[in-house]
Amino acid sequence: MNKLFSYAASLQNTGIHLTRWGIVIVLLWIGGLKAFRYEAVGIVPFVANSPTMNFFYKYDAPEYKKHMNKEGEYKPENIQWHKDNNTYAFSYGLGAYIVLIGILIALYPISPALSAIGSFLAFIMSLVTLSFLVTTPETWVPALGDTEHGVPYLSAGGRLVIKDVIMMGASVATMAHAAKMHLQLKSSGKFNA
Repeated sequence: MNKLFSYAASLQNTGIHLTRWGIVIVLLWIGGLKAFRYEAVGIVPFVANSPTMNFFYKYDAPEYKKHMNKEGEYKPENIQWHKDNNTYAFSYGLGAYIVLIGILIALYPISPALSAIGSFLAFIMSLVTLSFLVTTPETWVPALGDTEHGVPYLSAGGRLVIKDVIMMGASVATMAHAAKMHLQLKSSGKFNA
């Protein structure tokens, strides 16, 4: 049994690297999807209800509720409303920012310092995302007749948001790992910065 635990203990660095690449894959994929209408519309409730982000949109919450397309649904009048609302332009900018964070984290083999900065930005992004649990009504099951609604009953949107607790912890672990490597390289004279 001790051999098993010893082997498991030897996997810490492997786990950190897997975590780093997992974060990179998620950020590049999700950031890239922000260039598509369905993803841009999907984040509208979060942004429109956020007191720190709602200024990016033209129309105030809950106006968006009348203009939400389901994933895969095509309604030209809703698409036009979202164009007017700045939904797509904001999503493109957010997607580019998320992709940039993913690229920074992926630079670990070349620049642990930039990777640490990327992980720090992922941590901040996760904090902002988790704030949606407080600001966005759609993160909780609505009261439509069932007794199971409101807090603690997470809706599909809420279940999506709560996963950022994992992203937040993973980004701290990868930030610490990258910062440690940066300091080691700097002190060994292999890196001048």
